[in-house]
Order: sequence, then C-alpha cells, then structure tokens
Amino acid sequence: MFPIKDNVPSRAFPFGNTLLIAANLAAFYYELRLDQRGLLQPFINTRALIPTAFWNDPRAQWQTIYYAMFLHGGWMHIIGNMWYLWIFGRSVENRLGSLSYVVFYLLAGTLASLSQAYFFPESRMPMIGASGAIAGILGAYFLLYPRAHVLTLIPFGFFSRFVEVPALLFLAFWFLLQAFQGVGSLALAHHAGEAGGVAWWAHAGGFVAGAVLIPFFPKRRR
Repeated sequence: MFPIKDNVPSRAFPFGNTLLIAANLAAFYYELRLDQRGLLQPFINTRALIPTAFWNDPRAQWQTIYYAMFLHGGWMHIIGNMWYLWIFGRSVENRLGSLSYVVFYLLAGTLASLSQAYFFPESRMPMIGASGAIAGILGAYFLLYPRAHVLTLIPFGFFSRFVEVPALLFLAFWFLLQAFQGVGSLALAHHAGEAGGVAWWAHAGGFVAGAVLIPFFPKRRR
C-alpha cells in the first residue's frame, strides 16, 4: 500500500517538518557530490552507525546516530522516506508545535537506531536513513489521529485503485510488516552471521518509541 494523503486538515505551515526534509535532501545532495568523486563509501564508513563500533566505544560513536539519521542509500530510499515524512509528519507537528516536533523526531530516531543496534550488536554493516525517526512519527500519528483516513494506492497491476483506508489499519499493517521482517532478520543473522540490508528493528523500535513518547509531549493549544 502506498499512501497518497491523509484527511487531517493542516492549521499552520509545517516549518519543522519542512526543515527536516530540507536537511535530508541537502545531505543526500552532498552524498551525490561525494559519489561523483569516489569518496562516498569512505564517508559512509565514518559517519554511519555501525553497531559493533558503537557498543565498543559509545562515547566516541554517539554522534554517528545523528549523522546516519540524515543519510540515505539511494534515490528510492530518500524519496520513500521523505514522502512518508511529508504526509504524516505535518499532522504530528500540528499537534506538537515545530520545536517540540523536531525534538520528538530526533529522540524517536535515537531510540530507533539503538533498537537495531541492540538486536545486532556484532553487526559491522553501516546503518543509515531517516526510517527509524519517521517510524516514530508514525507511532505518534497512530495515537494522535485514531479516526483519520489515508488515501492509499493499492497496486494490483492493471487493476490498481485508490482506497481510503483507516489510519489505524494502515499503520497497524505497516508496523506488523516491520516486526515480522525483523523476526525474520534475526533468524537470518542466526544462520548467516550478519543482518540483512534493511534495519527492520529500527522501524519497529521507532514506531514503538514514538507511541510511548508522544503522551509525554505537551500538545499545542487548538
């Protein structure tokens, strides 16, 4: 299912959400410039969150959580992430206010990254992407807008159609998919000795973190 838009009205321009999207796009542009000069992989190796390096020296590696949160592995990676952030982040920012929203985003992203690192402490695979922080936004949205609907594209080849899906159903399905894939990645790592290329537990952990954190953030007055 691919979300197109939700039916929650915006009451103010989402400055915080726009700033986060702009920061991600600027970082991706910088990655493209590095790639043209053959310098991207060394940059990723020093800026990405690598679980085994992080747990070996958290004090020296903590900043990689925030570097990694704004880096992406390709066009589809950043387009998908920014699309979800634009659709769901605006509504969450409406309830929190811009400054609280940015703080919430960074905190949820931190807990999401630590979730993946916890389940794969020996992994040497670099972790990058805003997916964990965005998952936290989805977890918050799940609690803040239980009656919302999401216009969704459901692809069935020539029979693809647009359907309004309750946000609770859409997000519950998304979370269960991440958790299911996360369990599968644990089994894969047990047999192969390494996690796969997608940080499923950052997604599932970020969603749970967002749902747990959102009650502690004061809501903007209507």
